[in-house]
Amino acid sequence: MSRDDSGADGRRRPPSPWSVAPDGGRPEGRACSHLENLPDRPDEPSGVCASCRARGWTWIRLRWCATCGHVGCCDSSRGRHAYAHHARTGHPVVLSLAPDESWAWCYVDEVFLVREP
Repeated sequence: MSRDDSGADGRRRPPSPWSVAPDGGRPEGRACSHLENLPDRPDEPSGVCASCRARGWTWIRLRWCATCGHVGCCDSSRGRHAYAHHARTGHPVVLSLAPDESWAWCYVDEVFLVREP
C-alpha cells in the first residue's frame, strides 16, 4: 500500500509515531484521518483541569488536546471537560496525560491510537 507522506508544502514528513489500535469489536479497516498531525507528547502540559478547579471539583484522569493544548478531565470525571472541549471546538484528538497510559483517542473517527514502538 502506497502512502503520500508529503505535506502541503511538498516536503516529505516523518512518519507519525501513532497508529490505530487493534479493536476486536469493530470491523477491519478502521482508520484515523488525523494521524499525520499528531505530536508525540506534550512538553509541559498543565497538571490540572482548570474547569474542575474553578468549580472546586476533583478529576480522575487528564486529557490533552493535540490541537491546542487544552487540558480537560476524562469522561470518568464529573465534568467530562475534555469531551466538552471537543464538542465546543471540534478538535479531534486527545492524549492521555496519565503516567501509566500512552494512548490517544480520536473523537471524530472513534478510535484509540497507540504509539508505534
